Amino acid sequence: MPVLAQTEPLPAPLPVPAPPKPAQPAAPPRPSGPQEINGIAATVNGLVITKKEVAFALAPIVAELRAQFPRRGPEFEKRIKESYDKILNDFIDRELVMSEFKTQGGKIRGNAVDEEVQRQIRERSNGDQAKFREDLAKSGMTMETFRTMTERQMIVQAMRASKFSDTAPPLPFEIQKEYNEVKLKLRDTSGDKMTFLKIYIPALDPKNPVATPETQLDLADEIVKQLKNGASFEELAKQHSRDAFAEQGGKQENVPRTDLAPEFAALIMDPPEGTVIGPLMDPRGLTIVKVLEKFYGPIPPLSQVHDQIEQRVAKQKSAARYDRWIKTLRAKAMISRKQ
Repeated sequence: MPVLAQTEPLPAPLPVPAPPKPAQPAAPPRPSGPQEINGIAATVNGLVITKKEVAFALAPIVAELRAQFPRRGPEFEKRIKESYDKILNDFIDRELVMSEFKTQGGKIRGNAVDEEVQRQIRERSNGDQAKFREDLAKSGMTMETFRTMTERQMIVQAMRASKFSDTAPPLPFEIQKEYNEVKLKLRDTSGDKMTFLKIYIPALDPKNPVATPETQLDLADEIVKQLKNGASFEELAKQHSRDAFAEQGGKQENVPRTDLAPEFAALIMDPPEGTVIGPLMDPRGLTIVKVLEKFYGPIPPLSQVHDQIEQRVAKQKSAARYDRWIKTLRAKAMISRKQ
């Protein structure tokens, strides 16, 4: 290892239309002919990895990249392909480890799987169960199949911990250090809030009938250029923005993360405060944002996530041995990628 709220000033994104320039949005490599019908992305020792699984895992990345690269282009396509390849390789490794796990008769606690499913719903859909199920449906998946996929991913983690249990156990200071480094990522993101300045450029401007999506994108790029050269965000918002906050210089205060489309929230929350972000594209137009202040959701205490952190440290310690083991499994396996 994209701004628009689901409320009026920040509309939730719909499927992104074709970009104004000739380059079309890249899609992950798709099999052709009969392979397209059977929906197989790869097989591992006869076990199938479906395109639906890969597509669902890839979807949040695609959504962010589509908003982040309004003109698409080579960098957009490169990142899509890299992400697709990484996800598929991870799934192939998962199936290799699953085979080993089954021979040992291992099991995963059901409530642990449920907790991980809920965590992913918070991360992908701001905790909105209905939206999450809708996204699953778009990928041709059900909650049951997603839960199974999650369980398999957790089995890989458990198998790894079991396989390399002789690795030197994590020390208390190592666990504390790792917690300090990752605790922000473990927070309840649904509690995030932010204060920001925003300029919204509609794809079609009723105040300028000759404007086109292409000229509006050019305008947004020019505004970003001016901002990075020191121009006043507030003045440019009053001049160009077309939303209810334009007269206030585009300022919106204490906006909950849950009011933003999930793919856009990460693009807004991750960069340092004061960074000019955009233009980000959705079907209705383009948005430019400057975050003034971020307020993070609750961070769990170490006591609550101790086991998870301990596993992370153990995973790091066994990384080299794990990679060698996976290479051995791959060498003995029958793997077919459907390109």
